Amino acid sequence: MVYREKFSDEMARLYESVLTLGEECYERLTGCTAILSSDGTADARLLVSDDKRINRLEEEINNQAINLITTQQPVATDLRLIISSIKVADDLERISDNISNLGEVRKRVRITNEKLLLRLSTMEHLAMLMLEDVKTAYDNKDLELCKEIIMRDEDIDGLFVQITTSDIFDETDAFITGQSQLCAKYLERIGDHIKNIAEHVYYVLTGDKHESRNISE
Repeated sequence: MVYREKFSDEMARLYESVLTLGEECYERLTGCTAILSSDGTADARLLVSDDKRINRLEEEINNQAINLITTQQPVATDLRLIISSIKVADDLERISDNISNLGEVRKRVRITNEKLLLRLSTMEHLAMLMLEDVKTAYDNKDLELCKEIIMRDEDIDGLFVQITTSDIFDETDAFITGQSQLCAKYLERIGDHIKNIAEHVYYVLTGDKHESRNISE
């Protein structure tokens, strides 16, 4: 009984650590596209430097998970949850990396194209909603919501295509245009990683992999 209680406590701490990492990434995601048009670069520099904190949180989760595997010898559902926690943490860390990349763009250029900024902020908002709903899907064991989140990544992909193929760019500077398209790519990758997280949640809840392509960027 004592062994099982200790194991349950450690599993609960692992969940709380992943939840904290998700909340930190959500906070970093909030308003990240507004920084692209800010007057100064102070916020952008903070966005970049703050990524180190996310890296530390991911490392802590990996250590917790490895400790559980090596000392508690979990089986079946518990092992599935532990492995998925590592994968979710990896995707969250990569989300944070792409948010930092947006900050790096602002350090190089200031984007003022209002049509572009609107579409980028829409991509940000869609990603935030997906990230919120992933937690809801896990807490409520909602498989249909998991599937919906996976499909909603197509909305972000669609905006990425619009931005990179449309005539909304009125810049004569090819460098600024290129940096603007990079921003769209970073946000598209964020959507992909949230989709991956939804697939991990689906796997935890069902024991089956959702038939969808994972990414490695």
